[in-house]
Amino acid sequence: MISKESKIYIAGHRGMVGSAIWRQLSEQGYTNLIGLSSSELDLKDQKAVATFFETEKPDVVIDAAAKVGGILANNSYPYQFLMENMQIQNNLIDASLKNDVEKFIFLGSSCIYPKLAPQPLKEDYLLTNSLEPTNEWYAVAKITGIKAVESIRKQFGKDYVSLMPTNLYGTHDNFDLNTSHVLPAMIRKFHEAKENGHAPVTLWGSGTPMREFLFVDDMAASVIFALENRLPEHLYNVGTGVDLTIKELAELIQKVTGHTGEILWDSEKPDGTPRKLMDVSKMHELGWKHKVDLENGIARTYQWFLENINNFKEMKMS
Repeated sequence: MISKESKIYIAGHRGMVGSAIWRQLSEQGYTNLIGLSSSELDLKDQKAVATFFETEKPDVVIDAAAKVGGILANNSYPYQFLMENMQIQNNLIDASLKNDVEKFIFLGSSCIYPKLAPQPLKEDYLLTNSLEPTNEWYAVAKITGIKAVESIRKQFGKDYVSLMPTNLYGTHDNFDLNTSHVLPAMIRKFHEAKENGHAPVTLWGSGTPMREFLFVDDMAASVIFALENRLPEHLYNVGTGVDLTIKELAELIQKVTGHTGEILWDSEKPDGTPRKLMDVSKMHELGWKHKVDLENGIARTYQWFLENINNFKEMKMS
């Protein structure tokens, strides 16, 4: 049984998701958390990971570690995105099985689903069609992780589970305009335009694609829900089950940041997938549901951005 004293290892504890999980576990009285930086433990090194597990003997492993990046990075370094992610998760999953880790929670991404899958995305759609070519290397790695977790449940009956989040955002997000995702990039653009006399903000595409966003603290809460309950299946989507257009997102962020200038749309730039919405009915049936609405989540993220703005100065737009 998992208790507040159980030894919980969070791989990737310094990232946006890992740090949110760590914060919530601490707040809820879990006292035996372990986290190591990549310089302390290289998760790609099978021998080092094996030694760590044999020494520490964690009861629970939460895998929030991954090599991640946008379309450009995925396209430029396909081998690294495939191989490094498989090395990280294979080492963690195999060491957990060999050291009798009681519970393993594997975190993935909605990109595991086929590019043209029906909306909203159900867990059953996995491996029913071809993937989005721009990030298939990362997606294939994550799918192998899901299948490793599923095979361990099937063969060994262990309580290992995979959670697939929708687009995440929140405190400790990445606001670098070259590598960040759409929501934090917009927060930064609108803020800097406001500081620059409410200058116009130019955004990519038509603004018509629809996207779903989940505040990172809600993602952390879903991990704790999986930790404290034995989930009956191996794979669950985690999201809000609600989406909005990129144009509506831009107007919401503009409102939160207080920018009053014009929004311009560069329709020469690509839109990406028209819609990507998660079916979260399975998690809802078990009793988990998100709590933070989008406007409140954006406001909290913007507040964190303002408090840490000096860290972003060196990346300021030219």
